[in-house]
Amino acid sequence: MVNDALIYIAGHTGLVGSAIVRLLCERGYGNLLVRTHSELDLTDQQKTLEFFQTHKPDYVFLAAAKVGGIIANSQHQADFIYQNLAISTNVIQAAHASGVKKLLNLGSACIYPKKTMLPIEETQLLTGALEPTNEGYAIAKIAAVKMCRYYNEQYGTNFMSVMPANLYGIHDNFDPNSSHVLPALIHKFHLAKKTGHSQVVLFGTGEPRREFLYVDDCARACIQLMKQRQASDIGEIVNIGYGSDVKIKELADIVAKIVGFTGTVVWNTTKPDGVYRRLLDSSKIQSLIDWKPKISLSDGIRMTYRWYCRQNG
Repeated sequence: MVNDALIYIAGHTGLVGSAIVRLLCERGYGNLLVRTHSELDLTDQQKTLEFFQTHKPDYVFLAAAKVGGIIANSQHQADFIYQNLAISTNVIQAAHASGVKKLLNLGSACIYPKKTMLPIEETQLLTGALEPTNEGYAIAKIAAVKMCRYYNEQYGTNFMSVMPANLYGIHDNFDPNSSHVLPALIHKFHLAKKTGHSQVVLFGTGEPRREFLYVDDCARACIQLMKQRQASDIGEIVNIGYGSDVKIKELADIVAKIVGFTGTVVWNTTKPDGVYRRLLDSSKIQSLIDWKPKISLSDGIRMTYRWYCRQNG
């Protein structure tokens, strides 16, 4: 992937896409192709194909997706499966039709079964039932993985898929109605501190464990894979994880301390917990490239909170 290659980053305003753009620019890649959703609706098959055939990008990072937390996913399954299926189907087919040299498809650890061996190896895909609260999103992401694999096998394309752990960082979504757990905690604790509330209500029991990876560490891995490896090296999928997990209760304590909230936390146990534990096995990616996470959970949360404060005055 030479520095003057034309690189299209789908979803460049989102959490992962913006990190990929930022790191590519830092490394001297100046020929980047981006479009906002209002400029190009990737759920529109014809417009997506016309865009690819007009610009003919050499490389594609497929980071565009409709994403959300456990409540948004469970209440809008139809939206999540339709929009994510449409985006991945249109982009992967257009990339093939326009002769893209290499594509990297970003998935999610939720593609793995609800009950599986830990840490989760890539071979666990489709070995059991999915977590019901985000089944629609997960099925769409699994379909994208299979599309990349089958296009490689039938057409000789070079499309690879990566499965990151729970990502967080700057440019995250902090909307309490649609955000993932970590940005939701930052927003809730900050709001309580700002308004003088002494109590914060959080969803679930706080007992499930999650693995969190700072988005820049994920972006580093994606760029290295794009530069150094082929789809044939990776196989169907490769995990990108932090290597350890934390209880949601422990995460809440860390976030509260960093934000400066000193009140009490009440757990609303009528709300769903989701899958009890999800920890990825990242030995495969570490055998493929010289990569390990650099940013600790506490440092990543501090950087994210500073950015959040700047965005909110």
